[in-house]
Parts: sequence; structure tokens; C-alpha cells
Amino acid sequence: MVYVLGVNLPDRQLVKFALTQFYGIGHHTAARICARFQMHNTCKVRDLTPLQVTALASFLSSPKDSISPPRFPRAPPDFVPSTKTHQQLLQEFRAARVQREAENKRPEFLLRRRRDARILPDPLKSLTIEAELKQEIRENIAHQKMIGSYVGRRHAMALPVRGQTTQNNARTAKKLNRVERYS
Repeated sequence: MVYVLGVNLPDRQLVKFALTQFYGIGHHTAARICARFQMHNTCKVRDLTPLQVTALASFLSSPKDSISPPRFPRAPPDFVPSTKTHQQLLQEFRAARVQREAENKRPEFLLRRRRDARILPDPLKSLTIEAELKQEIRENIAHQKMIGSYVGRRHAMALPVRGQTTQNNARTAKKLNRVERYS
């Protein structure tokens, strides 16, 4: 079992479903988080490396302060993997970087990332979970009660808020009328 920010994530569960154990993370947000940390759809919690668990915990603790992951260019459809060794690829990469710096050009994917960041802000930056989200909800309900809205009054009387039917609608209407008279 993995504990992340006080929440138990079962080992045999898929990561995208285990993340929904956090209050405030649904299936869609969990899928986005898995994509951000490059976890495939069938990755289980027990398959996570300690580095991934640490990165996930640091992101969930403060998503606003986290750094957006780099976007790498996608391979074209006709891409064939290289048979070169790691050392050869590393030398070629360093030579290309030196040449690019000499020309003072930035790679296209970096330019594209800056352009996309201006157009589409990162939706995970505004993620609030657990205690922060519960506190925000409590504040919203207290605000509704303070301004005396219909929703606030229903919260104060512990009645259904979103239009659910109660057992005795006449009794509920009398309670509301009584509250309105004394308000």
C-alpha cells in the first residue's frame, strides 16, 4: 500500500482509479494527472517507481507551484527507432545542441509550448483537493446562509438543496414560510 498525503492507495488498483480516492479528483482529472506523469492506462499503484510516487505527492501537495512538464515533439508516423547505442545518441544530441546554441535558435517544440501556454492555460494548476476543497465548500455554504438565499436557508434547516423531493412537501413549505416571517 502506498500512502500519499494521508490517503491510502491500494497496490492492486489502477493508478487512474486510485487517484479518485482523493476528495476532489474525479476520473477525468485522474486521467489528466496520469498523462502528465506519463503513466499508461494499465499502470497499477504497485508498478510506480519511488520517483513517480514522490513526483505525484509533490504535485498533489501544491499544484499551483508545480512546474509544467516539458512537451516533447511527437514522432512522425514513419519513425523507425534507432539501433545506435546510448552513448552515440548522447554525443549526437550534444553536438546538435551546441550547433543550435551557436545559431541562437530555439527548437520548434519550445516555441510551440510557449504559444500553447498563452492560449490554453494548464487546467491542473487550479486543482484543489482534500482539506482546501472542503474548506472552500464550507465557506460557500456559510456565504449562502449569511446572505439569506433560498439555498442557504435550506442548508440551515438541513433540507435537500438541489430540488430533491422531501417526504412531506407541505411541512417543508410551512417551515420556509415560518422562517421568512421571522427573518
